[in-house]
Amino acid sequence: MLNVGLIGYGYWGPNLARNFDRRAECRLAQISDMRENRRALAKAAFPHTEVVDDERILAAPDIDVMVIATPVFTHFDLAKKALLNGKHVWIEKPMTSNSEQARELVELAESKGLTLMVDHTFLFTGAVQKMKELVDSGELGDLYYYDSVRINLGLFQHDINVIWDLAPHDLSIMDYLLGPSVRAVSAQGSDHFKTGFEDVAYVNVFYDNNLMAHFSLNWLSPVKIRRTIVGGAKKMLVWDDVSQEEKIKIYNKGMEVTTREGVYRILATPRVGDMTAPVISNTEALATEVDYFISCIREKKRPINDGHAGLRVVSILEATDQSLREGGKIIELSSRQTRS
Repeated sequence: MLNVGLIGYGYWGPNLARNFDRRAECRLAQISDMRENRRALAKAAFPHTEVVDDERILAAPDIDVMVIATPVFTHFDLAKKALLNGKHVWIEKPMTSNSEQARELVELAESKGLTLMVDHTFLFTGAVQKMKELVDSGELGDLYYYDSVRINLGLFQHDINVIWDLAPHDLSIMDYLLGPSVRAVSAQGSDHFKTGFEDVAYVNVFYDNNLMAHFSLNWLSPVKIRRTIVGGAKKMLVWDDVSQEEKIKIYNKGMEVTTREGVYRILATPRVGDMTAPVISNTEALATEVDYFISCIREKKRPINDGHAGLRVVSILEATDQSLREGGKIIELSSRQTRS
């Protein structure tokens, strides 16, 4: 039996508490939140769990797993204390406020033989699992581009910009599908309300093999769009996460490029084929992820969304900050930052 402690019972905390509580291998032993109203909600929902108003949970000798669902700027200190006290750590995205902090947590977890996992929930959706299958099987062919739109009339964050708020989802998916080989990053954005944080932004990510990714991020859109297009030499796919049906569509479309003797320009003609929409599992992604986390602890497996993956995402986010400060300049990423 693994005793679980949860710090943070805000927006995502109740979902985490519910999923850890349902596991036969786990006991939700403690929940901590500094807000009285959130503690009251936790007590009502989980009467068998001790609810406290401070961070004593981090050092509690009977807690084996620490789940951290607090604002980004608190992640490093809380996770470090938990690891130093010998606890496995589940931490919300983004992992930390900068890559130096993320790297320290990775090294600390490895030195103590503890599991450190970042909550990149989308990796455990049926849609992303299907996309991974299609990419790895070569069905799409050589990949040309990855294009993502994540926009809504959104909740403005008080401590991070729209990139740090929305992009971790898509950056973690990109990292999972395309691999940890990002070469450079650029970003442009605008702060329309003078809050100090960009509310609209565009991010470009560059790979060595002419593959590139583009992210459109926006808190000011009149409509909510969650759409990703992956373009390959053989086929292309569209993932619409807002759609209730046909979340993934695979298009047998592309460009046929030929040359003719005596003709010095390349001739490109569209190739159009059928569209298919595979059946996608609708199992709750967070439930699958919690099961996976417990199995990684039990079997001493390295998670796909481990601290190294979290570090790569934070390194890209950190590079976008630098690019924004320098007017959209392309920022090169060192291999030490982005590769495990």
